[in-house]
Amino acid sequence: MPKTLAAERLRTQVGAILEAAGSAPAEARQVADNLVLANLSGHDSHGVGMLPRYVDAVAEGGLMPNASVKINLDSGAMLALDGQHGYGQIVGVQAMELGIARAKQHGSCIVSLSAAHHLGRIGHFAEMAVAQGLVAMHFVNVLSRPVVAPWGGGDGRFGTNPCCIGIPLAGAEPFILDFATSRVAQGKMRVAYNKGERVAPGHLIDERGQPTDDPGVVVVPQGNGLFGALMTFGEHKGYGMAVACELLGGALTGGGTWHRPADTARTVLNGMLAVLIDPARLGTRDSFDQEAAAFIDWLRQSPPGAGFDAVQIAGEPERSARAAREREGIWLDDATWSEIVDAGRKVGVTVN
Repeated sequence: MPKTLAAERLRTQVGAILEAAGSAPAEARQVADNLVLANLSGHDSHGVGMLPRYVDAVAEGGLMPNASVKINLDSGAMLALDGQHGYGQIVGVQAMELGIARAKQHGSCIVSLSAAHHLGRIGHFAEMAVAQGLVAMHFVNVLSRPVVAPWGGGDGRFGTNPCCIGIPLAGAEPFILDFATSRVAQGKMRVAYNKGERVAPGHLIDERGQPTDDPGVVVVPQGNGLFGALMTFGEHKGYGMAVACELLGGALTGGGTWHRPADTARTVLNGMLAVLIDPARLGTRDSFDQEAAAFIDWLRQSPPGAGFDAVQIAGEPERSARAAREREGIWLDDATWSEIVDAGRKVGVTVN
């Protein structure tokens, strides 16, 4: 049966499974906190539903518990880092902590991170930067079964390749733009499939390259053993952004790009290029604060359009979801919960 769990209970149960899979207690707790935060933020695609895949990836040897980021190059305002197949929720935070310190010191920092296991919700890293008054830009590629079709193509050739931009706003909550370059994240199709839902037209093509509303085409093999694919957002525009993320997050970081036949591995590796800027060191801080506030106020003065209550900015839906789900609990569909229970069983942990 579907379950609604309090966030803290879910953190405890997920942490117990991660610890049994090989993580030290502190690492298990940090990864569990991050996954539950994604659920709280309304992004179930990047939440605890990823846990079964992580357990499988550890068993495969593609995800290394207790790994730390390795510094390959340090030139002050530039850092080239190797995630060493560690949990993205760990090595991604370590990379950002290094980059934030350097941006504070030098005014800016470019951070390249390769070979991180699934980084999860990229907005988490932008939130780290804006909390320190920094602007952050993130370009990420995905090394796993390719699930997104190029514009004009009929099968998957790359991953959902997210892009994220965080901008601090003086005296207000920050702007956090975090999106997959596919029309929706792959994980959202997993959630829809587990719920037995169909999806809106224009999101998917089947294994024959034909439009479909069945999310299962990108979740489970079809009759011929092939998969369908997600479409990019904005037609050629999202496609161009996806390619940019592959080239910057994959090729430029040294983590590599996807250019081989699909496999069935459960491991998901990410590369990330992050650019951090301290507005206070750029010499435009006062005008930045004033102009940003004036523009956001200008946006909010727009009368609500049909079907909307008010104009929002990126980051607000996630903050609203957190408040509601902390209060009401996190709902998990039956299939997702069963997969989590099975993941626990694989490592000798019983959850209920």
